[in-house]
Order: sequence, then structure tokens, then C-alpha cells
Amino acid sequence: MTKYFRKHIAILIALLIALSTIAQQSKDDKLAGMFLKNKEYEKAASLYEKLYKEKQSSHYYTYYIFCLVQIRDFKTAEKFIIKEKKRNPASPKYNVDLGYIYMENNETEKANKLFEQAFKQVHPDKQHIIALANSFRSRRQNDWAIKTYIKGRQILKGSYSFHLEIGDIYGMDQDHEKMIVEYLNMLEFDINYLSAVQNRMQNALNNDRDGHKHELLKKELLKRVQRSPEKDYYAEMLLWLSIQKKDFELALIQAKSLDRRLGEDGERVFELAKLCTSNKNYKVAGDAYSYIINRGEDNPYYLSSRIHFLNVNYLIITNSYNYTKEDITNLKGDYISTINEFGKNAPTIPLMRYLAHLQAFYLDECDSAITLLNETIKIPNAPASLKAECKLELADILLFTGDIWDATLLYSQVEKAFKNEPIGHEAKFRNAKLSFYIGEFEWSKAQLDVLKAATSKLIANDAMDLSLLISDNIDIDSSTVALEIYSRAELLMFRNKDDLALLTLDSIRDIVMWHPLSDEVLFKKAEIMMKKALYEEADTLLQQLVELYTYDILGDDALFKRAQLYELQFKDIPKAMELYENILTDYPGSLYATEARRNFRRLRGDDLELSQ
Repeated sequence: MTKYFRKHIAILIALLIALSTIAQQSKDDKLAGMFLKNKEYEKAASLYEKLYKEKQSSHYYTYYIFCLVQIRDFKTAEKFIIKEKKRNPASPKYNVDLGYIYMENNETEKANKLFEQAFKQVHPDKQHIIALANSFRSRRQNDWAIKTYIKGRQILKGSYSFHLEIGDIYGMDQDHEKMIVEYLNMLEFDINYLSAVQNRMQNALNNDRDGHKHELLKKELLKRVQRSPEKDYYAEMLLWLSIQKKDFELALIQAKSLDRRLGEDGERVFELAKLCTSNKNYKVAGDAYSYIINRGEDNPYYLSSRIHFLNVNYLIITNSYNYTKEDITNLKGDYISTINEFGKNAPTIPLMRYLAHLQAFYLDECDSAITLLNETIKIPNAPASLKAECKLELADILLFTGDIWDATLLYSQVEKAFKNEPIGHEAKFRNAKLSFYIGEFEWSKAQLDVLKAATSKLIANDAMDLSLLISDNIDIDSSTVALEIYSRAELLMFRNKDDLALLTLDSIRDIVMWHPLSDEVLFKKAEIMMKKALYEEADTLLQQLVELYTYDILGDDALFKRAQLYELQFKDIPKAMELYENILTDYPGSLYATEARRNFRRLRGDDLELSQ
């Protein structure tokens, strides 16, 4: 056998031995973990000791000590840590671990001496300070960890402050007031930590069911904004917090303040206004747009704000359920005068689209609306997406007038042109709903099931809801009679023929006394009653739904609408508060929970609109 060959055989044997050792370690590791999980601490300790001798891993070290403490074998733990301390004399960690053993054995004086020794070893190195503080934290010695960070702050002489780390400890101790102070002090140290502070506060606020942490943070921020108005980052934090909690009144105050101070030309306020609109807080949205409009025509957001302001007024009126013909006529006049002022061009297309909707659905001027939209679609150099929105509006009006074929043709055109975009999904959804209206349930459901995977969450949810409505309400014998009547009633509601819709909904009961659609029928009838300003009748229907179908999907919807009726129409604040509170207790996972909590607190008299 040659020398070369013997050398390679030796290498191969060494490799096999190493692989065998690794395999055995892996087996022992899994077995030790199983013993640990089953609380067989003596067996686990024996294996972790063996594993640590083979491979000095901190993982095995930690679990070995843990198991020794669980079986109260403090002597062995003490000897083990002293031995490791001698091997690593520069590391203060072992003093902390040994102190922990003495503390667990009720030798408090000895423990504190060792903690003091570890503390005295702190030197000006950021990673060393964090490592020692983490050692204290892992042994539940949070006061020593905080002392370590404070000493580290002093000896580093301003190069790092450890506010975030100290705040984390206070958070673990549930001392939220001190946690907030430390996090905000980090901004005083370095504004570049703004995102880090927001992320930590977001994590803290995620588990804040009673709103206590939110209130503490808001009060501290308001105090700092008033004390140091020149420090913009506090206003930034207050704006961020207000948006997180949908406190848009306070958010607007801060956005305007920052806009004036930083000379932002209304950009921040404009974005907030759009956010308010999407959250249906039309009052604050209108105030935000008014602020920009009042800045004058030279403002880069002036025209957009004029357009959006009108559209917000439209939403306020049409969502109020108690608008008058005069309200609609005046709004129409505002649209026309604004279009005349700025002309019919690409920027004013949204105005023309809303005007057409107003003419068709509220003033019975369908011919004028169709003419206006056809004119809008032909405007040169307009973005294709804007023209597509006008096509969808035109299709809706054609469906409103009963021109089903041309409506579906337009929906299909937009869907094909924007196949993988949100507006294309919207067109597909409206086409599927058209099929639902005319009783083509299988085709409608097939399209809706495709849309469940749409990137737009709103479209996906709407598609899922309508698909479930179809599948859940086809009778056992595959009869669709009741569903056909219900879908016709929805089409009549879409066409503003509310009296016929009511008669159609009532006819379902003539076919069968009870049907899975019963809760949907009650909810639709209540919506019609609210639209007709018959609030007592609407409340009665919603109350029936809540009592008879508590656990159905519309239970929380009905309860929230009742709360709004009592607050806005009946002016019965105690009853409204009771209903908002019922949402929080009976439907804690409801989409309305956040708004219900805020409305409850507002009606209770909590100060939600504190200003600077």
C-alpha cells in the first residue's frame, strides 16, 4: 500500500468518524429536546451535559443549566458555571448566570454581589453592553439590565443612548408609560430612528384592546408637541398615531401644522384627505380639501382638490339617506359650474363622470348622462384608465335603463383591455353581478370564483360574498326560484325602484315561510326604509335580524346600522352607546369593532379631538 493511498484512507476514516459523531449528536439533540418537552429534566440534563462537552454551544449550555435548576441541583450548576467562568474570565455573563443560580437557591446576598461584579465589568463597547444587559434580561434581572444600559449610555459619551432597548424592557414589565417615554426620547437622540420607534410602538399597539397604550402615547405626544413645537418629529408621530387609530380629526390638525411649517404645498394634507374619503370620513376629507383650496389657485393641488371636494359633497349627500331633491339639484349646479370654469378635458373627466351618475341615478336624466359620458370617452389625450371608468359608469346607466346587452358589452370591453388590473377585475365583477341580476347564477358564480383570487382585496371579498350568497341559497332540490326573486329585487334597488323592490322581496315569503335568504331580505328591506327616511321601520327590521339571525354573517352589520340610527337619527345617545358596546362584546372580530369602539368613546365624552 503506497504512502499516498494510506493518507487518503486515513482522511476517509476521519471523515466517517466525524459524520458518525454529527449523526449521534443530532440524535442526542432530538432526544434531549423530547425529554425537555416531557419535563423529564434529569434525562435531558444528562444529554445536554454530554452534548456540551462534545460541542461548546450556547444552546446546550443554556438548556443544561435550565434542567439543573428544574431538578434543584444547584451544586452541580454552580460547579459547571464556575468552571466555564475560569475558561472565559473576560466574559461577565458567567457572573450573571452564577448569580441567577444563587437567587434561585434563595441566596440573595451572594447573587447581588455577583450581579454587582458583572455590572462593574461594563466597558465602552456597544456590543459588550448589549450582551451583558441581555444576560441580565434572560435571568429576569430587568433592573440590572436597565442599570447596565444607563451606565453604557454614560461611558459611550453620546455615541449611543440605548433608549429603544430600555423601552423594550419597560414594555416587558408592562410599564407602558416609561416605555413610551424611552421610545420617544430616542427621537431626541437621533431622528433617523423614527421608523424604528414607529415599528416598536406599532407592535405595542397591536395588543391594546382597551386603548390604554394608545391614550398614554397620545397624551405624551400632545405634551411634547405643545412643549417643543419646533420639533417636527413629534407632530409626525402624532399624525402617524392618529392615522393608525383612524382619529382623522387629530390627524388633520397635525398634517396642516406640518404643511405650514415645512412648506409642503398641501401634499401631505391632500393624501390624508384621500385616506379619509376611503375610510368614509367625509367631513374631515372635505375640511382637508377646503384647506388646500383656500391656499389659492397657484397651489399644485388646487384643481384636484376642487374635484375631490365636490365628490366628497356628493358622497356626504348620497350616503345620508335623508337628502332632498334640492340637495341633489344644488350639487348638480356645482358640478356644471366647475366644469364650465375648467372646461371639458382630461383633468375634469372625474367631474363629468360623477355628474353623469347624479343625472342618471338621482335626477332621472339618463339621456343627458349617456350623452355626457359618450362625450367624455372621446376626449383626446385622456388616460385610458379614466376612459375605462367612464365606460363602467355608462354600462351601469345602461343597466339602470334596462339595456342589458349593451351594458354587458361595455363591461366586457373594459375587462379585456385591463385584464390583470384592478379596474379590469371591477369590470368582471360588475358583469358577474349583472348575470346575477338576470338569474344566470351558474355563469355568475363561475366568474365570481375566479375573482376570489383578485389582487384587490375589496373585489375579492365582494366576489366571495356574492358567490356564497348564490351557493348558500340554492334550494336542496336545486330550485332557484327564491334566489331569482331576490336578484330581481336587487336589480330594482339598483334602478332606484324601491317600492317595487319591497314588493318583490315580500313575495319570497309567499313562496316559503322560511328560507336561507331571510336575513338578507330583512337587511335589504331595512336599507330601503333608511333610503326612504322611514327610520323606525328600518330599526324594527334590523332588530328582527339581530334577534333571529345573531350568528349569521349580517348580524354585526345590522347591529352597527342600528347604532348609527340611534345616534344620528333618533338622537338617543345612551341607546347608541349600548349598541356600539354590544358590537365589541358580541362581535369582537367584526370589521366594525374599531369604529364602534371609537364612536362609543366619543359619545361617552372622551376627548378625541385634542389640538395643539
